[in-house]
Amino acid sequence: MGLKDKASKIDFASLMPVPPLNPEAAKPKTAPGAMMALANDQRSELLRENDVLRQQAAKSVELEGRLQSAVEELQSWDGAKATRLLDPKAIKRSVYANRHESSFKSEGFEALKREIKEAGGNVQPIKVRAVANPGDGPQFEIVFGHRRHEACSQLGLPVLAFVDNLDDQALFEAMERENRERADLSAWEQGVMYARALDRGLYPSIRQLASAIGVDATNLSKALVLARLPGKVLDAFASPLDLQFRWSTAFKTAIESDLAGLESRAAKIISNRSGMTPKQIFAALTGPQESPVQAQAPATVQAFEREGKTVATMKIDGEGRSVIRIHVRLTSARQRELAKLLERFVDAS
Repeated sequence: MGLKDKASKIDFASLMPVPPLNPEAAKPKTAPGAMMALANDQRSELLRENDVLRQQAAKSVELEGRLQSAVEELQSWDGAKATRLLDPKAIKRSVYANRHESSFKSEGFEALKREIKEAGGNVQPIKVRAVANPGDGPQFEIVFGHRRHEACSQLGLPVLAFVDNLDDQALFEAMERENRERADLSAWEQGVMYARALDRGLYPSIRQLASAIGVDATNLSKALVLARLPGKVLDAFASPLDLQFRWSTAFKTAIESDLAGLESRAAKIISNRSGMTPKQIFAALTGPQESPVQAQAPATVQAFEREGKTVATMKIDGEGRSVIRIHVRLTSARQRELAKLLERFVDAS
């Protein structure tokens, strides 16, 4: 194809700029056309509104799902209490504390302290309650966690704690429940706790105390016997933590039958218990005791003479018992007379 032929096919009109449409010219010229245009505009608006509503509905479903997740997470924390880091100096031991000082010197306590030191604090929180009108003193009282508190205090670390609002009875029951679940609490320490609760009037009787904390009243009574042993008896042991539940019956019997003797034996053990095990000390205190042999006074003999001849003797032994012997024959009348004499003597004694 030649250049002339190619040039003839070019549409020069399409290359010219198109003048803008006249809006008035674009409008329909007839009423039906105007109505059709209006209908098309309304349909387009409805479609746009539908798109907006669909987008809003999708967002609503998403928000509802997120809200439900948040509600479920909140429900999982229902009843939970926030922990706080407290200065150990702001916390005091409970009046019902049952930990003996020697429990803070044991290997178990040292292991606990190392664990807390390595973790940078007590991972398991203690529980405390606010002290009413603390003044310049500690602001909180321990419900449970005395060993963790002591470990943090010795290490100079703050104590992680729950702060709860408890009355005395609720505090005691929470402390008892938590401590009883720990295998390292001794029989004597349990007894001390029970004794303090009864002595302070938290419960009117052993039976009601046992019912409140869910323990057997007999076992509770055994713990009380150990906790209320005389001071001398406790001092006979290197530590009261050595006392065993099964020893309570023997101790109770010894106290009721011979308290003075029990304390006397304890004093002897205190003066020299070198090398004695707790079991040996218990046996020495409550085991069968040899009856002491009392030195008896020598027997005395009194002779009765007549005309230089012994006619009767009276022997009195070391226990004051008398034996009278008549060395001469007595007539029946004299025998009756002697019998009456002895009868009057016995009646008068």
